[in-house]
Amino acid sequence: MNHPAMSFRIQAACSEVIWAVRLNLVWLVFTLAGGVILGLGPATVAAYTLARRHARNETFQVWREFWTVYRREFVRASLLVLPAVLVAIVLVGNYLYFSALGPGYGVPRIASFVALILLAGVGAHVGPLYAHYDLPPWAYWPKAAQLALLRPASTVILLLALSAIAYATTALPLLAPLFSFGAWIYLNTWLCQRFFQENEARLLSKGNS
Repeated sequence: MNHPAMSFRIQAACSEVIWAVRLNLVWLVFTLAGGVILGLGPATVAAYTLARRHARNETFQVWREFWTVYRREFVRASLLVLPAVLVAIVLVGNYLYFSALGPGYGVPRIASFVALILLAGVGAHVGPLYAHYDLPPWAYWPKAAQLALLRPASTVILLLALSAIAYATTALPLLAPLFSFGAWIYLNTWLCQRFFQENEARLLSKGNS
């Protein structure tokens, strides 16, 4: 490999890391601006919307566009995200509670863990779906569940990516406020864009066959 090509790839990689850091920062600022509870949904939807535009090589002013989406999607995004966050909190609480009770409560502990994994697998599709498709608000979670179950290989890849970022964050806790959330939204969007394209191409080929 020649040096100019290597230099170009290094610059491109650094540019993507910087983008993930910027996305993480703006997501964190707007989440906190909404008092976390009210800010989490619209900040997450705005981050996925901008991540999709970035993946499509669009140019835009990050803070202004983030605020535009955040304000426009405030109610819908909260209804999309907050119920799932509440369910996740309950499942984590159940898992920790049954774990503390000892081996005799292995079944409900494992059931809570499996439910949490299923929620993560379905939830990994929701943000990219919301940014990519215009569906009724109630349709995103069922559609995400359908994709997660019908495309298990893609779901496993998303869960592995999420696990890798979670592991890195656990090992280096400072990554969370600096990089982790933006990195996940960036990677999640990039992967799902390709999964959606493959699925659309497959459906198109079936329609033409």
